[in-house]
Amino acid sequence: MKNKNLNLTMLMDLYEMTMANGVFTSDMRDTVTYFDMFFRRVPDKGGYAIMAGVEQLIEYMNDLHFDDDDIQYLKSLNLFCDEFIEYLRNFKFDCDVWAVPEGTVIFPHEPIVTVRGNAMQALMLETMLLVTINHQSLIATKSNRIVRAAQGKPVMEFGARRAHGSGASYYGARAAIIGGAVGTSCVLTAKDFGVKASGTMAHSWVQLFKDEYTAFKTYAEKYPDSCLLLVDTYNVLKSGIPNAIKVFDEVLKPLGKRPLGIRIDSGDITYISKKARKMLDDAGYPDCKICVSNSLDEHLIRDMIAQGAKVDSYGVGERLITASSEAVFGGVYKLAAVEMNGEVIPKIKISENTAKITLPGIKIPWRLYDKDTGKAIADVITLNYEKIDSSEPYEIFDPVHTWKRKVVTNFIAKKLQVKIFEKGRQVYESPSVSEIAAYCKEQVDSMWDEVKRFENPHTYYVDLSEDLWNLRNDLLRKLNKH
Repeated sequence: MKNKNLNLTMLMDLYEMTMANGVFTSDMRDTVTYFDMFFRRVPDKGGYAIMAGVEQLIEYMNDLHFDDDDIQYLKSLNLFCDEFIEYLRNFKFDCDVWAVPEGTVIFPHEPIVTVRGNAMQALMLETMLLVTINHQSLIATKSNRIVRAAQGKPVMEFGARRAHGSGASYYGARAAIIGGAVGTSCVLTAKDFGVKASGTMAHSWVQLFKDEYTAFKTYAEKYPDSCLLLVDTYNVLKSGIPNAIKVFDEVLKPLGKRPLGIRIDSGDITYISKKARKMLDDAGYPDCKICVSNSLDEHLIRDMIAQGAKVDSYGVGERLITASSEAVFGGVYKLAAVEMNGEVIPKIKISENTAKITLPGIKIPWRLYDKDTGKAIADVITLNYEKIDSSEPYEIFDPVHTWKRKVVTNFIAKKLQVKIFEKGRQVYESPSVSEIAAYCKEQVDSMWDEVKRFENPHTYYVDLSEDLWNLRNDLLRKLNKH
């Protein structure tokens, strides 16, 4: 959370420090490294993911320092040499960092964050970098799925009480807004990030009073301009809606006010919403909105819409804020290259699991857009010295089934990453959360509908340039000989 007194520098795995100390005391001390963060699989078997968390990554990198108690604790472990401890005491972050802007649609295996710097510092960033981007990208991706399922009806993030801790609640709500939610129940998130706070009452409000009618009447008197009543504490159709209509007639109508809506939080919501809509319409309140909640997700919302539910907005809690259908985003942070004596030496990780084989070298991810439709054609990962010239035809090919090739013309090529730090100095200003959310919507709109399917989405092409493909395969052949 935004706590100016909380130093997160030590939020790292111990091996980051043992490796950094080892590098410091070796002849690799001044070696420049390149690390990439990427992910291997889209959550929920979806067609794409949403990048989020860059602003918090920037805040973390701007505040990297070791306090006196940090130094004392590290000394007490008896793992690190005195010279390394002194290096930490006088620590100054000086890495270059690139990242894909928040709200961008992202795909597996392409670098979404790249760090260039001495090995000691680059190693220390791993845990917090992954924690920050993985968490918010997971929630933003889930939020976007839910928002798309709602087909234009507003979705509000209601999960503050169900999140895995205060930080997950606070930043999860931020990520939900990026993904497309129109508001959050988390007041602190709404305040700090300038987004809409959403919510009215809980069942406890209704239970506090002698009866449901008195609870509704009191609320309407207190909030006549934003009266939204929770009608399912006892019985929606037999008491909740009749009492709500009575209060609308007796309290709001004499004031010249109209009710904002009702909320249903239990039961067969599709059936109840249809009955509720007729009751409200018959009573003269066709403009009274029906908001629903109760452990919703994209699948339940799609089913409700298909079955003709009369719902105007959705409050989505636990299954959004925890992304309950997927435990983790799965982003990883891997060494891609080192610089030694002015020479770049690409590095690759090999595994029996082919999905875990990394892409070597210093790379740039690009997105190709059709000039006429504005739709994304494919992403291409190139080596850093390569350029994609939009004025010339460009051949892309499947990096696995290499005979699948296509010559792209009439396109625009855009680099996906922007530089956020240069030699430890911030060079990028994060947009507001509302601006990121608007950008995210544009990004999603640039994807073909086939990529946005919930079941069996079209696999979006993330291709390798010929040079990168050759580099990877040359390294694989050489290492396979050993």
